[in-house]
Amino acid sequence: MPKTITLRPRTTAGTDRPLASLGGLLREWLPEQRWFAGKDRPVTDLSVLSVTELFPGCLHLLVHATHAPVPTPGGTPPPGDCYQLLLGLREHVVPRLERAFIGRAGQGPLTGLAVYDALHDPRSAHLLLERLRRPGSAGPLRFETAPAVELPGGLPPRLLDAEQSNSSIVYGDAYILKLFRRVQPGVNPDLEVPGALAAQGCARVPAPVAWFSTTAPRPATLGVLQPFLPDATDGWTLALHALAAGEDFTAEARGLGRAMAEVHLALAEAFPPAGPGENGRTAEAMCARLDAAAHAVPGLRPYVPGLRAAFGALATCDTGPPAQRIHGDLHLGQVLRAGRDWFVIDFEGEPSRPLAERRVPQSPVRDVAGMLRSFDYAARQRRPWRPEWARRCREAFCAGYAARAGWDPRKKHALLRAHETDRAVYEVLYEARHRPDWLPVPMAAIKRLAVWGG
Repeated sequence: MPKTITLRPRTTAGTDRPLASLGGLLREWLPEQRWFAGKDRPVTDLSVLSVTELFPGCLHLLVHATHAPVPTPGGTPPPGDCYQLLLGLREHVVPRLERAFIGRAGQGPLTGLAVYDALHDPRSAHLLLERLRRPGSAGPLRFETAPAVELPGGLPPRLLDAEQSNSSIVYGDAYILKLFRRVQPGVNPDLEVPGALAAQGCARVPAPVAWFSTTAPRPATLGVLQPFLPDATDGWTLALHALAAGEDFTAEARGLGRAMAEVHLALAEAFPPAGPGENGRTAEAMCARLDAAAHAVPGLRPYVPGLRAAFGALATCDTGPPAQRIHGDLHLGQVLRAGRDWFVIDFEGEPSRPLAERRVPQSPVRDVAGMLRSFDYAARQRRPWRPEWARRCREAFCAGYAARAGWDPRKKHALLRAHETDRAVYEVLYEARHRPDWLPVPMAAIKRLAVWGG
């Protein structure tokens, strides 16, 4: 049984022994990571919530990064976030791990040891799969497998290098393990939703085969293992290839719309119905997010009156289809095409939103709007811009969706516009924080959507 150390939550640097060695290193390293959410807010404090020795030379940590509060019109956001780290410890860092090197501990119990991100270490990644193959516990960590699942051993690990808000390891082109970097209490939708869809017999979503979680300081999902589709290509890559080759993409978009409608229908069966949508409450939430985004991104402010009009139109429009569980962050990067079939992945929702909010039933129009925005994103990746390509894909996606769902998103104009506007506002804030060079893409949509009928 691995040695386990569980520290008192929010201990200070003086009494938090691992932090005495790691605190300075992590304060510099964390903000540089793609998945770190507080890039626009300085880290004012760092505390260890739990640390477990998974196996010799590898520590599993949950750390809490406290940020300086930034008041906004929508309220003061939480002052910090909890992050999951797997840290390797060695006397010397071998060349293949140099890119994962965090630093050398200069004080505390780890003095003199080289500290690195253990997910880059094939040995650590291999041993992590071994933990998942054998259900059990290690201190507060719980490892589980789906019933009747026998995971093979010895699968070579490969850490994916794609830009994402989490970290993923592929094992032998057979399975993919997603580790949630930003951890919130509760069951993560990326475990809950695919599991429920599998029980419904929905083949559009790879079913979880193993997962692990923590019981301390509060129960939370930490990682999910699912089948990997080695011959699949994500929708974003396919769309960009079509654009580069000057090829039509409407057949693919229509099939994708039909596939997404099937997933929505399965979700409606898998989770209890939520009743009709509440447009008034939805509009209030959208306006609050708009105010917060405009506070953070000055370039958004001139368009606020027009964007508010889009949300205000919800008060008099058709409520649309009933609220239900949805994907929550749908775009071309969240779908895969293998052969002639489309698959939907990554049901975590928008990581920046509270976990409880991501699990609340919402209008399926929200997912439709996310995909329509993604076609526009793709069309703007090449010069000259191809607005007609995006328009045809949007029409085809909605047509495919309508053919399977039994209702047409295009006939819910005010509702669709409001959700597309809300998505564009989210994109503006995201790009301003993480990819400023991409900010003109959602801002172009903002200018269009701020005009009624856009």
